[in-house]
Amino acid sequence: MPERTLLRGGHIISMDPEIGDIPGGDVLIEGEEIAQVAPSIDASDCEVVDASGAIVIPGFIDSHRHTWETVIRGIAPDVTLDGYFQLVLDTLAPAYRPQDVYAGNLLGSLEAIDAGVTTLLDWSHINNTPDHADEAIRALAELKLRSVYCYGNPNTSLADWWFNSTLEAPEDVRRVRDRYFSSDDGLMTLAMGTRGPGFCTPEVVKHDWELARDIGVPISVHVGMGPVAGRFRMVEQLHDLGLLGPDITYIHCNHLTDREFRLIAETGGTTSIAPMVEMTMGHGMPPTGELLQHGLRPSLSCDVVTSVPGDPFTQMRFLFAAERVRVHERVFDEELEEVPPLLSSRDVLEFATIEGARTVGLADKTGSLTPGKKADVVMLDIKRVNAAPVIDPVGTVVCSMDTSNVDSVWVNGRALKRNGKLIGHDLDRARRLAEDSRDFLAAHAERPPHWATPRTTREAASNVADSPGPNA
Repeated sequence: MPERTLLRGGHIISMDPEIGDIPGGDVLIEGEEIAQVAPSIDASDCEVVDASGAIVIPGFIDSHRHTWETVIRGIAPDVTLDGYFQLVLDTLAPAYRPQDVYAGNLLGSLEAIDAGVTTLLDWSHINNTPDHADEAIRALAELKLRSVYCYGNPNTSLADWWFNSTLEAPEDVRRVRDRYFSSDDGLMTLAMGTRGPGFCTPEVVKHDWELARDIGVPISVHVGMGPVAGRFRMVEQLHDLGLLGPDITYIHCNHLTDREFRLIAETGGTTSIAPMVEMTMGHGMPPTGELLQHGLRPSLSCDVVTSVPGDPFTQMRFLFAAERVRVHERVFDEELEEVPPLLSSRDVLEFATIEGARTVGLADKTGSLTPGKKADVVMLDIKRVNAAPVIDPVGTVVCSMDTSNVDSVWVNGRALKRNGKLIGHDLDRARRLAEDSRDFLAAHAERPPHWATPRTTREAASNVADSPGPNA
């Protein structure tokens, strides 16, 4: 008999319309799968987890995160998109060693799990050598997080890879496909991150799209963001090249034409929004309303922790507020007598779960608490002061909670966090590796006076331990 875990008495938000929400309900996990979701389940020979003080949801899906940048967390909170390109992609990325990619993916994946993310699309445009790709994948595999490794371009030179580039995506992706992803049924799957029109020549665009389709993996591309890419009309160019299709995810989409939104919808594409990055770095306002008007329901991502937190709660709130502000301002500007329909908190939770699963091509496996799907489950503590008392559970998740409420996380039926603590992994080791990489990489950037001097936690701890106490 497979290992069985019964989550008993939680408020279940299943994200499955046929199951709905179940106050005081049970979820039975058998092996890797969800076996039952019901008001009451009679099961023996299983671990029983008291979920009466919790909201139980499917795990969050982050559909676009440059996880390798975790080791330079917070390096660019004040920069625009142009500044990010210059500092991160042109200055620091060329200096990355394979071990820095490993450290970034290791700590970044732990951060995702800690925040209730059970599926992560790792948009890895740091494949400067084959070893860089291998180390990124090694870290993802160690964590046993459900992940999509999105193989991107090298970043050895901004001018060579991002300004109407004539450099094609590396053929090494074929080796990666054969070595690590011979099956599409594993905990990790493969996608390909492409640059798209404007960032590279039409010939390179066609080559990269054909390469992805030849090895049979979905495509993810940034479009319509910021003052430069926003003028490329990238989706229209892809249409003119005959490359649109249902295997493409379009990231950001801040400055698309109505025709481009229609083209995405008509060809079955999916979309990913990173609300806080888009609003603070100058990509443009999150295009939630425009997407919904064209029948496109977006997914959510944090994008880069160089500038924003790596948790889904922040992204949900930014998206929720931004879209409602847009509608309220329209009421004022157009002197409307009635407020048009507003985005709901349940819409936003769907974007963060089931729509994320659809975006990364895993809706048959995750995104809802549905019997037969993989057991990617999160318990959120409602006893903490920021959540109690609960009246509207969905609204509580979207508008009140944060990472401190993430009590327990299961991925593929395996517990990765219990009682508020990550389990099965050496967090201190991950932190030390990240600090070593930070110290190495920060030395390659011009140091503003307000930056702290890089010093590892173990050195700081040693200094504290060696210093005299307050009563000395």
